[in-house]
Amino acid sequence: MRVVDLSLLLEVARSGSFAEVARLRGTDPSSIGRIVAGIEEELGVRLFERTTRRMTLTEAGDRYLAHVGPALVELERAQDEARSIVSDPQGTLRLTASVTFGQRMIVPLLGAFRQRYPAITVECIFTDANIDLIADRIDLAIRLAPVVTGDMIVTKLCDTRYRVVATPDYLASAPPLQRPTDLVQHRVVLFPLAPFRSRWIFRDQAGAMIEQPVDGDIVVSPAGAVLDAVLADLGPALLPDWLIDDHLRAGRLRDSLPDWDVAATSFDTAAWLLYPSRSYLPGKTRAIIDFLKSSIAR
Repeated sequence: MRVVDLSLLLEVARSGSFAEVARLRGTDPSSIGRIVAGIEEELGVRLFERTTRRMTLTEAGDRYLAHVGPALVELERAQDEARSIVSDPQGTLRLTASVTFGQRMIVPLLGAFRQRYPAITVECIFTDANIDLIADRIDLAIRLAPVVTGDMIVTKLCDTRYRVVATPDYLASAPPLQRPTDLVQHRVVLFPLAPFRSRWIFRDQAGAMIEQPVDGDIVVSPAGAVLDAVLADLGPALLPDWLIDDHLRAGRLRDSLPDWDVAATSFDTAAWLLYPSRSYLPGKTRAIIDFLKSSIAR
């Protein structure tokens, strides 16, 4: 039984669809079905229950893949370790990040990374869901949070700071926005995550804090869509520096409350790098970690 076929089997189990795996691999669903059927025939058991809408693992399939998944991880680790002795980092690296951070911060760097490490293939999974790094065979995750806990190795990529921003045209035509309490006169653009949607926390230069309720009739996600709404003069919003700094420098946005620190949950937030706890860090993972730290660290 080929390792590549077992890897495909895991992808089918995660997605529950031949068509989805075929789309990601650029092939025909029937070829995926033939590989799965061949594995089932070789094992002598049915691994999936098939319906017209979705495929689910049988009990035998669930037990089989519970052993196959960790075995494949260890095999890939052994391959990476052997290759690193005689060659530059290589292999397929699976990276996940939030949709907007991935699109705005990771994608623009991929060209330089490819030029430096031509033997590494990068698969980017951009989603605002916190996917399971082990189950989805993720080599590196980027999470935005005050702190990150769990059974993973965690290292800081960069600190983040939030600001209340709006366009010059909006500020010229809207009520004054000079103090946090002035926000009651504005319909802000809201992000649907609960702490961002109901109230923002402000801290002045003396350290005094204010919890300011906010309200608005436009709620959008991901964060990139919030930025687009602000640029369309729909109102002020709370956005991170990594997303807005270029617009502030170009004059497309203004920091509406520059004398105040502002946050939704905590003033100490960051982008964190997470990877599975292993005794050996593959060369491809070490390469992307070092590259991102040198390219993004603020």
